[in-house]
Amino acid sequence: MEIRYLTPEEIPQGLELVRDVFLEFEAPDYPPEGVEEFFRFLEDSQETLRFYGAWDGTALRGVLAAKEDHICLLFVRREYHRQGTARALTEAYCREQTGAVTVNSSPYAVEAYHRLGFRDTAPQQTVNGITFTPMIRDL
Repeated sequence: MEIRYLTPEEIPQGLELVRDVFLEFEAPDYPPEGVEEFFRFLEDSQETLRFYGAWDGTALRGVLAAKEDHICLLFVRREYHRQGTARALTEAYCREQTGAVTVNSSPYAVEAYHRLGFRDTAPQQTVNGITFTPMIRDL
């Protein structure tokens, strides 16, 4: 598995992966308002995020997108779950950071983030139809 930044030409492929995984795992538990908010976020922020990809040859296994010290997106295709893809992406990103890293974890990913060394900083909350738990990982 190779972890590297996505080129501008690869970002659409990364966003397609994010959309597909979101629709499979997250959207069924979100109200329509939350699904709309998530897709609006994807459209509005793709220019300001730094995208990392996990590659298996020519296949994109997963994507992490971040802004400064905050992970905004971490999505891995179903067939690559529990194979170290999310860990590899997170570790590559964290190596470049100083201090703490934050994330607003979806309910589906809370346990995965705990395994990656994150801890809750506040109870689960919902804003604009998006349910999340604020978390932090000290580096």
